[in-house]
Amino acid sequence: MGNTLSTELAENDFGIDLNTAITIQLRNNHYPPVPYSMVPVCIEAIEAYNEGDYYREIELPEGVSWRGNLAAPANQIIMSHHLENWCNDEYE
Repeated sequence: MGNTLSTELAENDFGIDLNTAITIQLRNNHYPPVPYSMVPVCIEAIEAYNEGDYYREIELPEGVSWRGNLAAPANQIIMSHHLENWCNDEYE
């Protein structure tokens, strides 16, 4: 169900905004569900990725770290949260 739902959300088959789509992705396609505080982080990572800035460091919300850091590269956020369907191109 996860990848199908992600594809449909990214294609906006449900007519919902990006914030809602990412919230559904993080809360329903992950176990345990990803905290709501990660929604803006994921959107920022998608935007950076789509601008070709794959390694842009995105600040993480309080209480969240990546490999002991308070920021993570956009491409790692994309991969970790299965956000590839929202990305314009394939990362090489």
